[in-house]
Amino acid sequence: MSTFHIGNAPCSWGKIENTADGGQQIGYVQMLDELAATGYVGTELGDLGYMPTDPNKLRAELAARDLQLIGSWVTVRLYDADYHQQGLERALKVARLLAEVGGEHCVINIGDDHSTVPSRLDNTGRIQPEHALPDDQWASYVEGANMVAEAVKKETGLRSCLHHHGSTYVETPAEIEKFLSLTDPNLLGICFDTGHYLLGGGDPVAGIHKHADRITLVHFKDFLPEVVAKADEHAWNYQDLVGQGMFCELGQGSVDFAAVTHALEDIGYQGWLVVEQDVLPGMGTPKASAQRNRDYLASLGL
Repeated sequence: MSTFHIGNAPCSWGKIENTADGGQQIGYVQMLDELAATGYVGTELGDLGYMPTDPNKLRAELAARDLQLIGSWVTVRLYDADYHQQGLERALKVARLLAEVGGEHCVINIGDDHSTVPSRLDNTGRIQPEHALPDDQWASYVEGANMVAEAVKKETGLRSCLHHHGSTYVETPAEIEKFLSLTDPNLLGICFDTGHYLLGGGDPVAGIHKHADRITLVHFKDFLPEVVAKADEHAWNYQDLVGQGMFCELGQGSVDFAAVTHALEDIGYQGWLVVEQDVLPGMGTPKASAQRNRDYLASLGL
């Protein structure tokens, strides 16, 4: 049996940044109850304010379910320097909470402000050279990421990593490679997301081996390429693709999780594996899906 620790995240219950709640938001109490009941031992934080921000309250909620805190996505609009300070302040708030409640193993996932650049939003999974971040803007982009990571490390000691992501300027393997080549490996790693890596046109197994020394956290997400294949015909953007079930239950899509697991073992990865089956608010069957995802991983020895 594997020694990996398996967690899940609020996004599997429809709590995703930059999406409308639609009046169907599942509260954190139900989410944590269901996450624990379906066999996971850790959770990500979700948007700041979704779970309690009082450290004692949050610690009690997690302890009552024998759950560990893993980390959190933090939105930083890296492509716009005017927003860097705002993102830095948000990251520090989250990092302080993570450090106090979860301890030194927690991770800050820096995420560019997805779904806010029309050309990237509308062409997710079909990125062409004309959709790329202009060369003269990369310096500012990585400066923002390094700044946040350095401040988080200095104040809290926590690690930071970039979450490559659809509908952002770091989606494709080439963009991931460029970002990593321009950032400080002592400050920034990568949150390797299997579904988003495949969405961007990459092979997750090859990506794990290629970026072995920069992988800080791993998200297990499956992906249905046939959904993206219909995007142009239906004018679906990133949000539409999620709503169409692009990120399906584990084992139902194109990610070879057995091979991914072997690759992680090959590189000596010892961190968390966080299941993420992104659904929009009110969509799907979060608890049942979480159970099926956990059972699938158990069938792989995880």
